Amino acid sequence: MALQDRLRPLVDQTDPRPPEFRTVAGLDSAYDESGVVAAAAVVLDASTLDPLETAVAHGATSFPYVPGLLAFRELPTSLLVLEKLATTPDLLVCDSQGLAHPRRFGFACHLGILTGVPTIGVAKTVWGTYTEPEPERGSATDVRIDGAVVGRALRTRTGVKPVFVSVGHRIDLDTACAQVLALTPNYRQPETTRQADRLCRQALRSALGSTP
Repeated sequence: MALQDRLRPLVDQTDPRPPEFRTVAGLDSAYDESGVVAAAAVVLDASTLDPLETAVAHGATSFPYVPGLLAFRELPTSLLVLEKLATTPDLLVCDSQGLAHPRRFGFACHLGILTGVPTIGVAKTVWGTYTEPEPERGSATDVRIDGAVVGRALRTRTGVKPVFVSVGHRIDLDTACAQVLALTPNYRQPETTRQADRLCRQALRSALGSTP
């Protein structure tokens, strides 16, 4: 917690360049009860959402699941899988929180600081309070913690529960939400997350010797 507090001031909620992302990568990890970890990265063409590159990495962790401290469980293998990519993505999309976090420093912030790459957190659950957005796709409302705006509840499918978008690093919230909408033409979750989730689960089964 002290490390998160110390690193939090380094988060940049702006993008120093025009918000143009040609490649977008999704990251996700899967675990076994023994602590075996499989991480996956999937790089998509931002305009077509076609897959360009994938990578998997395996590791182990003894750090327990503690709400608010996900980074300390997932970062080592996540960094390892990013190192396996041939190119650096223009944007990282994490299945986690960014600023919408009790100490305003979720996994997406921590990963963004360590890599220097623009990073977004897109979570299925929320820290903080919000009002339900209108039912149409693209509707959004602010997520607040202690009265401060830390993210948005964003409706990516009409009539479907929103996702919760927050800045990780080197991007502003409006741009982050626009990118998430561009990544969700058919489903609630971004294509980056959907594909990385599938790949890391396959990689974990392979590591454990299970049938895919």
